[in-house]
Amino acid sequence: MGRGNNCKGLTKRRKSYIIQKYVAAACSAPTREGLAELKEKKKGFIKRFLPYYAPYKGTLFLDLLCALLYSLCGLAFPVLVRELLNRLQAAGQVRLSYVLAFGGVMLGVKIAETACRYFMITVGHIMGTRFEADLRRELFDRLLVLPASFYDRNKVGDLMSRVNNDLFDITEFSHHCPEELFIASVRIIGIFIYLMLINVWLTLIIFAAMPLFIVLAFIFNGKLADNFKQRRKKVGEINANLEDALGGMSVVRSFAGEEQERRKFDADNCEFVDIKARSYKMMGLFFSQVTFSTGFMYILTVIAGTLFIAKGIGGLTWVDLLTYVLFVSTLYSSIDTIITYTEQFQTGKSGFTRFTEIMDVPVLIHDPEAPQSGTDYTGDIALEDVTFAYSDEGKEVLSHLNLTIERGKSVALVGPSGAGKTTIANLIPRFYDVRSGSVKIGGTPITDVTLAELRQNVGVVQQNVYLFNGTVRENILYGKPDATEEEMIAAAKAAGAHEFIEKLENGYDTPCGERGVRLSGGQKQRISIARLFLKNPPILILDEATSALDNESERQVLASLRELAKGRTTLIIAHRLTTIRGADKICVVTEKGIEETGTHAELIGKEGLYKTLYTMYEETT
Repeated sequence: MGRGNNCKGLTKRRKSYIIQKYVAAACSAPTREGLAELKEKKKGFIKRFLPYYAPYKGTLFLDLLCALLYSLCGLAFPVLVRELLNRLQAAGQVRLSYVLAFGGVMLGVKIAETACRYFMITVGHIMGTRFEADLRRELFDRLLVLPASFYDRNKVGDLMSRVNNDLFDITEFSHHCPEELFIASVRIIGIFIYLMLINVWLTLIIFAAMPLFIVLAFIFNGKLADNFKQRRKKVGEINANLEDALGGMSVVRSFAGEEQERRKFDADNCEFVDIKARSYKMMGLFFSQVTFSTGFMYILTVIAGTLFIAKGIGGLTWVDLLTYVLFVSTLYSSIDTIITYTEQFQTGKSGFTRFTEIMDVPVLIHDPEAPQSGTDYTGDIALEDVTFAYSDEGKEVLSHLNLTIERGKSVALVGPSGAGKTTIANLIPRFYDVRSGSVKIGGTPITDVTLAELRQNVGVVQQNVYLFNGTVRENILYGKPDATEEEMIAAAKAAGAHEFIEKLENGYDTPCGERGVRLSGGQKQRISIARLFLKNPPILILDEATSALDNESERQVLASLRELAKGRTTLIIAHRLTTIRGADKICVVTEKGIEETGTHAELIGKEGLYKTLYTMYEETT
């Protein structure tokens, strides 16, 4: 048997858990406060969603106008058939002129109906696509400004699911739901009015079933909403876990972890099947009773109408009864449309809810209202009485820390892992904001300048280099998109990268592969350094830039970094202590703060923590 049957192997405990969970959910009556909260959420959803139609209100108006005409055209056919039959019955014979005239009118109605449908399918869908593009642009803009802590907590796969899958469902919902629900509503109201003019009592009998459909729609609406939200969440989890497995394929293979990853994927996949199966069971029950109710109303209409004719109630004729039968078909197809689009409404609503969850994440780091100009980025960098924690409730990583990096000098931070060295580096370009104290450059608090200006003047070389899935040229030019060919090549030469780049298959136009997978670690690092040479920032942060390299690559990269650091104010974080012996100042950072400061020679002479660390490092290398 294939692996597709694995989902049948749910344990009794798992089944029991599912049954208990959903029976409890179904049996729990909502409180008055709970109903009020649901009502408020619904109002909030509509209030937030409607403004996105603003740029397309003209197109939406024309779309709904076509939907109105399309609805009226659909209603016209039973009316025209009734009128034709009544005239022929009154005349006592078939008149060709009547038949041809009514046939021409019907053809004109059908042409108008077709034209309206064409407009709704083409222009309406284009509007929905642009609607989706607007949401995707807004979501991506939001993701660009969310704090680093947001990405610490969220998986990229789930975020990609929100940007792609969820927004597509919102598009379908934004276009089809208003259109189809409007068509169905117009037809239901039009049918009711017209049938009331024929026979009040028979019309009331037919429409007496309407409350049943409305009540059922509301009951299943809430259950489907929860289910669709679970489905969206599970799709995001599957995407995130899939990205983990594919991104770490070399680790999976080196540990022979294929079976482990297969089990994890099967577990996610089976849970997704469970969630969808529950929704389809609810939908199956719902639509089955709709089918039965529709058939029942056909029977009721024919029986009641025949009795009305036999008893002479309301002057109902056989032509009128035929009209009722034709309209009952349209009526219940309209009700079926409303119920069908209830599912799409829930799908779109759950997608929009996930969209707003990201849009509601607070942007913690803002540009100042009145940015200060004239900042001297070549000046000293000062961290004054800085206290920092990664969350309001979290442990303080830095407490009342003071550190100065003098203009054009290099300061190296060393010490045990978790002491806060990388945190200090992240505070300078404002990847995070301090809890108290301040960070200043050239005497100006970094909170007084724009983020774009600040980060344009700070260059960062990290241990894990990230190269985009483009060419070598595109990755270097990321440092200065408008640079000339000569400037780009000069930057590559300064980084010691030009020679190996020219030997690549297509030189500067060679694809790097995803995350630079087609290049070695040293090559990737030198390309990232070339990117920084092109950017030419006055401030440089080297965060363990060589720790992942072999000795030969490290030697080449260190030569490039020394060239890059000339004349720049530089902060260095390193575990390989031999690489920072030439720093102007070395600070030993522990959980207690900065315990020792001095040059390499001074710290060795102090017989303190630095010498201990340096001795241990030499013994292990």
